[in-house]
Amino acid sequence: MDNRFYLQGTEEEMEFMPIIPLNEDDDPNADEQAVPDELPILPLRNTVLFPGVVLPITVGRDKSIKAVNDAYKADKLVGVVAQKDSTVEEPVVSDLEDIGTVAKIVKLIKMPDGGTTIIIQGRRRFKITEITTDDPYFKAKVEVLQENNLKDDPDFEAMVGSIKDLAGQIVGLSPNLPSEAAIILKNIENPSFLIHFVSSNLNSDIKEKQRLLEISSIKARAELLMNLMQTELQYAELKNKVTNKTRNELDKQQREYFLQQQMKAIKEELGSDNVAEVKEMQKRAETKKWPAAAKEMFNKGIEKLERMHPSTPDYSVTYNHLDLMLDLPWGEYTEDQYDLKKSKKILDHDHYGMDKIKERILEYLAVLKLKGDMKSPILCFLGPPGIGKTSLGKSIASAINRKYVRVSLGGLHDESEIRGHRKTYIGAMPGRILQSIRKIKSSNPVMILDEIDKVGNTVHGDPSSALLEVLDPEQNNSFYDNYLELEYDLSKVLFIATANNISNIQPALRDRLEIIDLSGYAVEEKLEIAKRHLVPKQKDMHGLTENKFKLTDAVLEKIIEDYTRESGVRELDRQLASIMRYQAKEIVMKGKLKATITNADVEKILGKPRYSNDLYKIANMPGVAVGLAWTYVGGDILFIETQLSEGKGELKLTGNLGTVMKESATTALTYLEANCKKVNIDPAIFNKKDIHIHVPEGAVPKDGPSAGITMLSALASAFTGRKIKPYLAMTGEITLRGQVLPVGGIKEKVLAAKRAGLKEIIMCWQNEKDVEEINSQYIKGIKFHYVKTMQQVLELALV
Repeated sequence: MDNRFYLQGTEEEMEFMPIIPLNEDDDPNADEQAVPDELPILPLRNTVLFPGVVLPITVGRDKSIKAVNDAYKADKLVGVVAQKDSTVEEPVVSDLEDIGTVAKIVKLIKMPDGGTTIIIQGRRRFKITEITTDDPYFKAKVEVLQENNLKDDPDFEAMVGSIKDLAGQIVGLSPNLPSEAAIILKNIENPSFLIHFVSSNLNSDIKEKQRLLEISSIKARAELLMNLMQTELQYAELKNKVTNKTRNELDKQQREYFLQQQMKAIKEELGSDNVAEVKEMQKRAETKKWPAAAKEMFNKGIEKLERMHPSTPDYSVTYNHLDLMLDLPWGEYTEDQYDLKKSKKILDHDHYGMDKIKERILEYLAVLKLKGDMKSPILCFLGPPGIGKTSLGKSIASAINRKYVRVSLGGLHDESEIRGHRKTYIGAMPGRILQSIRKIKSSNPVMILDEIDKVGNTVHGDPSSALLEVLDPEQNNSFYDNYLELEYDLSKVLFIATANNISNIQPALRDRLEIIDLSGYAVEEKLEIAKRHLVPKQKDMHGLTENKFKLTDAVLEKIIEDYTRESGVRELDRQLASIMRYQAKEIVMKGKLKATITNADVEKILGKPRYSNDLYKIANMPGVAVGLAWTYVGGDILFIETQLSEGKGELKLTGNLGTVMKESATTALTYLEANCKKVNIDPAIFNKKDIHIHVPEGAVPKDGPSAGITMLSALASAFTGRKIKPYLAMTGEITLRGQVLPVGGIKEKVLAAKRAGLKEIIMCWQNEKDVEEINSQYIKGIKFHYVKTMQQVLELALV
């Protein structure tokens, strides 16, 4: 390499490096050393030498070293030209520019490494007319180019002033240049030298510098130089702006880092470092698939937590809130089991009967399998206690392979229990719904809302109204919990509510529920349940699985009929537990058991029968009729007793009767008075006798229209003296026109009549469809009479 511009520095450093010029005041065209016609030529890479400018150059190529040595020994003049392509190692004639500068070698220094460094000063521009030789180095005939002198040209003077200003601005924006450089530039008097000196130090392309050198007119050269300096200034300003911006950002980061380290040190001194807790939370948050709103809230909470001292009250509030967010299973679902046959098998194994519910669950699964995604239905199992509503929910969860969670709503009186408290309160908690989901770690469990009809209503708010949002498929995809302060999607949860009495459920809430009626069990169903579930369960609970003893169907039936009167099987379960305890005592004391338990054993263990069907034989006297009633624990039978006494025709009603039931009695009496001839009653008797109707048991409240035809039959029996058929029960509403209207709760009533040993039932013809829904096996032996008018009732009922 021929030259390395030492004083100019690298490109990353700055452009200008002022060199105090030699004989600056000399006019280049003044009398000085004459230039010979032929000069040794020194090709330079990367550099253009201008007249008047001093440059140090390291000479490396053999040819160049020889040329320099020869010139130094002679007149010390060389012709310096730039290479057209700086990458060429050994240039030929065509690689050299035509126009260059005559230079005087001011000093030649031999370097320890064998290299040569020269300090040269540009004298005058020249043009190569002919290359005379290229061996051992280039020699050429040259023509010296004259500079025109522009004294007293105001335009040129203004240009020179602008060049000085621009050069000063560039030096000011360049941190690598000393500020003295601007002062030196300002003090250069010779305009020609100023232009050449600035051109030499300009951070421009070699080609641009060569163009400057080639321009004959000094004024035109000054114009081009100004353009190049403007570009240079813009570049310097931009570079300065970027540098300052980067420096400011780095300063800010360093400051924040320094403050963070100080804060950390202070916390360590106070012994309250919560960094580990925060880091653990952030790590857990990485795996969460939460919505954008939740992510934003979590990040804000974490930032807040980092700034807090763990001993402040707000710290635990924020920590608990973030902990809840991390514990909730955002978008985490269990995979449903779509094998309908397997699901049906599980449901049948766990519960006997209940076909309607099982069908509904299998339909839901089938739709889910076909569609892949649907809003879960909100089911409500309605029926008497002890028939397995709650346990059925658990069975459904295992059938469809979902997690199971139960929320007991009995006695709930505060809507915050559903929606949560605001987290600013002391001891605030999320609502029961979110607590359950947090515990179960799944967003699509089967959630049992137990005893939804027992929800209270107090000054603290109405929880059943809060449940409206939870149990509405259109709204519960954005359920808002006051504690969480975010919307949570409950649309994939399969809610199953259980209730005993639908009239206690608020109408708006009832409208959202898909009610599935579960009636009580017949004796035959109870027998199957006892054999399949209750007896094995009680044996296991009392440690009798190894001991073989038998409970025959007849014995189980005796226990069901003589010791229980219920729709469900809880009492039966308790009676079986009594038998198992007796058996356990027997085996421990005597070491052996009887192979079979007989009816006599049952009476010995459980005592004398509590219920008897003989009751209905004794009651067979005029004025007494057997009615059927529905209670929330199932069907029941009741007697209606009528007694006539001397008086003025007054009607007396006792037995804790409701308004509707009292009105039924009045309606029945009015109908008999109006139609006494049809029924063969003397009209005069109504004014001579007082009528007293009593319904035992006196302490139990009774109401409803379904005892209408029973009241009518009892009154007609009392007035006519004709007995009512034995083993006959009846249910139906009456009107003054003599019609019989349908009533509800037919299955429970019919099963109650069967349990009580009754053989005939009278009811409205419109209730026939309800009877057809009952399994014919369970009502074998009962004869049904379907009637349209009250006259038909009397014809059937009275002997």
